[in-house]
Amino acid sequence: MADLFDNGAHEPTAAPHRPLADRLRPKSLSEVIGQEQVLGPDAPLGVMLAAGSLSSLIFWGPPGVGKTTIARLLAQETDLHFVQISAIFTGVPDLKKVFEAAKIRRQNGQGTLLFVDEIHRFNKAQQDGFLPHMEDGTILLVGATTENPSFELNAAVLSRSQVLVLERLSLADLERLTQRAEKEQGRALPLTPAARDALQEMADGDGRALLNLIEQVSAWKVSDPLTPEALSTRLMRRAAKYDKSGDEHYNLISALHKSVRGSDPDAALYWFARMLTGGEDPRFLARRLTRMAVEDIGLADPQAQAICLQGWQTYERLGSPEGELALAQAVVYLALAPKSNGAYVGYKAAMKLAKQSGSEPPPKHILNAPTSLMKEQGYGAGYAYDHEADDGFSGQNYFPEGMKRPDLYQPVERGFERELKKRLDYFSKLRAQRNAR
Repeated sequence: MADLFDNGAHEPTAAPHRPLADRLRPKSLSEVIGQEQVLGPDAPLGVMLAAGSLSSLIFWGPPGVGKTTIARLLAQETDLHFVQISAIFTGVPDLKKVFEAAKIRRQNGQGTLLFVDEIHRFNKAQQDGFLPHMEDGTILLVGATTENPSFELNAAVLSRSQVLVLERLSLADLERLTQRAEKEQGRALPLTPAARDALQEMADGDGRALLNLIEQVSAWKVSDPLTPEALSTRLMRRAAKYDKSGDEHYNLISALHKSVRGSDPDAALYWFARMLTGGEDPRFLARRLTRMAVEDIGLADPQAQAICLQGWQTYERLGSPEGELALAQAVVYLALAPKSNGAYVGYKAAMKLAKQSGSEPPPKHILNAPTSLMKEQGYGAGYAYDHEADDGFSGQNYFPEGMKRPDLYQPVERGFERELKKRLDYFSKLRAQRNAR
């Protein structure tokens, strides 16, 4: 029965608005922008699809690079039923329902591609729950994670899957995506070429983020193309991806350390700044800089360690942001300092030798003899007091009896260690002369 206020005339219902990212979602794998290292003819997925044999997969990569899209298109191209769940919102009862439905589909002759977003969020027991269904063919698992699978996923799941690394989109990829968006909307973005580049850089390699930015810009009413400065006043730059306890933390500190070791102060300052802008604790950086001083510079420049400790202390007294300058100065000093790991290598060799030699005692002539019994046992007998030698060097053996003398510390011909090498060679020559008598 019609509503009393219904006069029989109905306006057509307007179609709900679909976000640009949804409208531009690829309809086939050939439309996916980027990820050639995974989708190309000779790449893992290209080879699997050509052979008609798809294995369980783990997609590892940053947000907005196509993990969900590729999984959905894989199901489409292999005639598998596509099921998508998120580890954040899915519990054990939900998983059981998913597996039961997949079993019924399999009995009816259709397989299931189960896409699990944020799969690393499942605990060990939940991850183990996938194994029997992967092994008997009930599901083909495609997991997506932004975290390193080596640390976050069970070895059993990894052994049954192939890990594929998806990369952040390049600026060339983002330009192609921009052109596709402009074609979809039927008009060019109201931006100068420089502002167009700035917009793409704001997306930071994230295709979804770029499309959201483009949608915002397209809605603006402007008379002239916007400059980068005008764009920056209207849009906030996307925050750089950085997780102080995740992969980016370790990747960036590795980049900083290797830039210092490689004597590149510009690169070292860049990675130092990247970590600070990502929210890293300056105290962590101060600690790591001090480690670099003792590990990679060592005695080639003994002042390096003091510079780091002084920078650390200065930061503690000044705080942020002024204190970071002292750490930045330490970064530059370390990068330009002469490098040597001689002491570090010698220390590791000494630790190895100490473990191998067990409980070998020191030679008796360098042992103290505070009791008569110890004197009777030969403790201290024949010890040569170095200060009584004309050149202040006795040349005695200080290693356990019978142990072949090792060469643990081998200084390099750089920085202050060049002088230490001269001293080492001098004492080696004197020692050989004393022992030859």
